[in-house]
Amino acid sequence: MADLVILSAEELKARSQLERQVSRRAARERPLVRLILRAFLERGGPIPIEDIVSASSEGAPETIHDALVSLDDDDLIRVRSAQIDIAYPFSAAPTPFRVRLLDGREQYACCATDALGMAPMVGQAVKIMSQCDHCAVSMGFSVTPDGPRADADGVMVWFGKHGDDRCKAIDGL
Repeated sequence: MADLVILSAEELKARSQLERQVSRRAARERPLVRLILRAFLERGGPIPIEDIVSASSEGAPETIHDALVSLDDDDLIRVRSAQIDIAYPFSAAPTPFRVRLLDGREQYACCATDALGMAPMVGQAVKIMSQCDHCAVSMGFSVTPDGPRADADGVMVWFGKHGDDRCKAIDGL
């Protein structure tokens, strides 16, 4: 006999978000996604679909195309005009969040959270450059795979709509 589990709307929403995060993390381990992320890391984007198809060992081109459509549907990548222009955390289009790698190359991150996650993803220290959303003052700070360095003191990250005090996630990284 199955147990009946009663959840509030908030509990159900939290469970759904957690399951989505677990699923997204697992998908990033798939060879095709890793190939796409490596391409963004090595050369930036956008990445032509045909480059991924020719570099992939995942089977027939139709199978790879179908897998890319599925990744787009699952919001892990974005395909536009036969090119991958977003592969979280990377954006081919300029964003307010630039990430400089140790070798001097720069990548655009989709958001502040993605920028913070690049150091552990690539296994090296990075420098994040952006500007204050409130006053537009330029800022830059370093992040290692273990977290932000002391030059990030006083920097805040907000989740949610600007001005919503309930969305303040980190005060003084």
